[in-house]
Amino acid sequence: MSDRPADFSLPNVGAGSDPFSLSALPDDVDFVVLYFQRDYHCTNCRDQVQTLADRVEAFHERDAEVASVLPEPPDRAADWQERYDLPYPLLADPDAEVSDAYDQPVRFGLLGKLSDFLGRMPAVVVVDRRDDDPEVAWTYEGSSTFDRPDVGGVLAALDGLRGG
Repeated sequence: MSDRPADFSLPNVGAGSDPFSLSALPDDVDFVVLYFQRDYHCTNCRDQVQTLADRVEAFHERDAEVASVLPEPPDRAADWQERYDLPYPLLADPDAEVSDAYDQPVRFGLLGKLSDFLGRMPAVVVVDRRDDDPEVAWTYEGSSTFDRPDVGGVLAALDGLRGG
């Protein structure tokens, strides 16, 4: 595992416990698939959370929990939840602390660091919880707002991690 944190706690406005933390998940959840979104206004992010909602059972069949991390305050994340009724955790990361800790890509140097709207890129991280020390087992770092793995690719990565 890199220096990424094994656990964190964020407000959850979606399904599941609030606050959300890796350690509070049931023991039968082997993997957590964290989808790091760009920002509240991102159209591609909004499409992605809805696609995940349609495929959430495929993740559960692989003993995985999906969670989207939005670098926004809880009230903005709650607006997404009200609009899309997501059946999985939707986490508010208003200071982008967890997003930064998991190395969510940021473009345009300092300008990108100052504005999530300009610089934060999408990312997906799979955390393997099967051992006592959870570790990052797979990552996908987007280079543009359009650069996201399709759900089938993430499910294939989970299948590979599960050995099946």
